[in-house]
Amino acid sequence: SALVLMMTGPGLALFYGGLVRKKNVLATMMQSFAMMAVITVLWGIVAYSLCFASGNSFIGGVSHAFLRGVGAQPDADYAATIPQQTFMIYQLMFAIITPALISGAFAERMKFSAMLLFMVLWSLLVYAPMAHMVWGKGGLLNASLGGRFPTLDFAGGTVVHITSGVSALICATYLGRRLGYPKEPMTPHSVVLSFIGACLLWVGWFGFNAGSALSAGSLATSAFVATHFAAATAAIAWAGAEWIRNGKPSALGAISGCVAGLVAITPAAGFVGPMSAMIIGLIAGVGCYLMVALVKAALGYDDSLDAFGVHGVGGTIGALLTGVFATKHVNPIFKDAQGNALASGMMDGNFHQILNQLVGVAIAIVLAVVGTFVILKVVDLVLGVRVSSEDEVQGLDLTQHGEEGYYWEASLP
Repeated sequence: SALVLMMTGPGLALFYGGLVRKKNVLATMMQSFAMMAVITVLWGIVAYSLCFASGNSFIGGVSHAFLRGVGAQPDADYAATIPQQTFMIYQLMFAIITPALISGAFAERMKFSAMLLFMVLWSLLVYAPMAHMVWGKGGLLNASLGGRFPTLDFAGGTVVHITSGVSALICATYLGRRLGYPKEPMTPHSVVLSFIGACLLWVGWFGFNAGSALSAGSLATSAFVATHFAAATAAIAWAGAEWIRNGKPSALGAISGCVAGLVAITPAAGFVGPMSAMIIGLIAGVGCYLMVALVKAALGYDDSLDAFGVHGVGGTIGALLTGVFATKHVNPIFKDAQGNALASGMMDGNFHQILNQLVGVAIAIVLAVVGTFVILKVVDLVLGVRVSSEDEVQGLDLTQHGEEGYYWEASLP
């Protein structure tokens, strides 16, 4: 739980903060930090219950509202060897980082007040239903508790990355481009900060993926190993593709590649071996690079920090490849009436799992597109989502928070 919280602050805060212009560094970091506070309170009041209490196929009930009944006793359906309160706080960390990921798409141009309202509504109307469908009791896509379309998602490929990545694209297109984009240079003000943030994300991701085994054992070890090998391969793949195309491998490219690999291995981490993880990392590293370097430029949308290009695309790649490479030898999640392990993915002979993965991906995309657009319209009517042109030029640090990230620069000659 602590490792996953570290992924949001300082990991994501530093990663995103370094990528924006210096006049927006604090505002960008504040968006991640705000999620650590706001989503925690929302989680305790009702969001945990909507995700994990018994309900219907699409959303949980309110039996755990205000954390009623969430204490020292385990919930055997989720994690039989740890207190339900431990499970609750662990899952909270996922709910914190998911909306924070979206903020990369509208960086440098969204009102702080609008961001807060948007994130609260998004967590209730997009994240909670998706989390319940994939991981909750009776969920439509739950692979271990009898879902109608059992979608393999070990640590959040659909729940976290596709929902946030696709929502990010809707946000970027709804708010429109930053002033001057793409004619004016909008280079990162500190790749050093982003580099540190990416490394913290890599370390924290072991909590994200290995921790999703929900016990210390061979499955956690397997997920840990798969996570590391995918990240390393994707970093090499992105940097290599960039090297071939531009003649130089950049530090920003390498750290973006590692994050793309971490994203893609997230749904597969507990279902695939290390060599399959490397293949997933390779495909994700090249695929996400092409999306960011070629497709985004061709289509002209302003996804400021490539939340869609890395999380939306990487999450989709990972979710689909999970259906290809999942094997019962790593995780015998499907069993017959006698308890014998059945084929998990296509490489095992279960070709139907590809269809299940497609259904999960499609539901995540539709929910994210429709939910995000409706929420943006409501927030826009209530508060207005975009800062004024004057505020955008001055920078969000001063206009939204009344402070600057680098006061010392004003005294330099």
